[in-house]
Amino acid sequence: MAGRIRAEDIAAVKERTSIEDVIRDHVTLRPAGVGSLKGLCPFHDEKSPSFTVRPTVGSYHCFGCGESGDVISFVQKVEHLTFTESIERLAAKIGFELRYEEGGGPRDGGVSLGKRSRLIEAHRVAQEFYAEVLQDRSTPEARPGRDFLRERGFDGAAAERFGIGFAPRSGEALTRHLRERGFTEDEIVTGGLTGRGSRGLYDRFRGRLVWPIRDTTGDTVGFGARRVLDDDRIAAKYLNTSETPIYKKSQVLYGLDAAKKAISTQRLAVVVEGYPDVMAAPLSGVARAVATCGTAFGIDHIKILRRIMRDETDGPQARVVFTFDGDAAGQKAAMRAFAEDQRWAAQSFVAVAPDGMDPCELRIAKGDASVRALVDGAVPMFEFAVRTTIRRFDLDTAEGRVQAMKAVAPIVGSIRDTSLRPEYTRTVSGWLGIEVEQMVS
Repeated sequence: MAGRIRAEDIAAVKERTSIEDVIRDHVTLRPAGVGSLKGLCPFHDEKSPSFTVRPTVGSYHCFGCGESGDVISFVQKVEHLTFTESIERLAAKIGFELRYEEGGGPRDGGVSLGKRSRLIEAHRVAQEFYAEVLQDRSTPEARPGRDFLRERGFDGAAAERFGIGFAPRSGEALTRHLRERGFTEDEIVTGGLTGRGSRGLYDRFRGRLVWPIRDTTGDTVGFGARRVLDDDRIAAKYLNTSETPIYKKSQVLYGLDAAKKAISTQRLAVVVEGYPDVMAAPLSGVARAVATCGTAFGIDHIKILRRIMRDETDGPQARVVFTFDGDAAGQKAAMRAFAEDQRWAAQSFVAVAPDGMDPCELRIAKGDASVRALVDGAVPMFEFAVRTTIRRFDLDTAEGRVQAMKAVAPIVGSIRDTSLRPEYTRTVSGWLGIEVEQMVS
């Protein structure tokens, strides 16, 4: 174990690190007077920005919840790290070699990286390993992975851009590689890269196409693995890294590291359903796409996007577009998203291709412009929720119209902007074929 970091090195890391740059990885900031920036607080949920950063002083303070500190305490709190791990993480980012007091120091001849940084380094090595296997044309077992990508319109450049790789079938290739690179059994098991069975260690992913899952700073913290072999003994289409000390599904959105600048600048986010869809979006000219990683889009994901897209009640309204498959599961997901619509200050929209194709399928069938048109043609979440609800009823009968009216009344009543309710009431009445007075009675 490393000893205490020298005080002068701690001071040097603080001095050389831009607190503004570090915080911008998590919060979109805008000017707030001389020497100050503000944004939505990452430590509590709010709709008007009360989180203030003073770059020249190197400090932050939230007037809403009272959290305050310097760049080290910010990393500690937002990344859930110890004081030492936070300094080591910041030092690694700026290429600063830390020195330790006598009695501690380098591990295995190198600078101690701390537990979290060791796990992140293991994932970086794993990602490079998987990518090399996929790119190596002399590796026939990776051919199904290359075929899968090619059939979906992704060439080698796209695979390289997104860091995609292939996990060998042997079940021990990655484990052996990581051990050769100096990682311990506990590190690679804790990181979810390797499993431990009765016969020893085995690779978590075998014979699958692998996408690296990155946090907002760009560090790989997990993987999503797609079934591409007919004789894969695991039937699940996707396997994802289990939760680890560095990977929490509710805290990560796939593609956000690459999309956050566009989302912040345009105040528009596009939520898609899978890794290939995230790839298809920017390749089609939609640079704002993200997806969850093997879990439903939830409250924590909303909080993350709100901070990045500056989803505030004052100023121009931000927009979030959800794309869903046209099947029953897609409609269910859309209604689940509508249930949380009140958590946004932004206006929510839903985009569903007429023939139910996802963005990746749409790009293959109809080209890049069709994906852009899908997003541009999104309808308000409210409208989609109402139409999805009334579809269950027979509007050709009086009973069906009355039942539909009762079912959609709570949706109309939930519209945040009360000035819009009369117009929406008239619109929904027209869809149902009833008088406006019936809707408001």
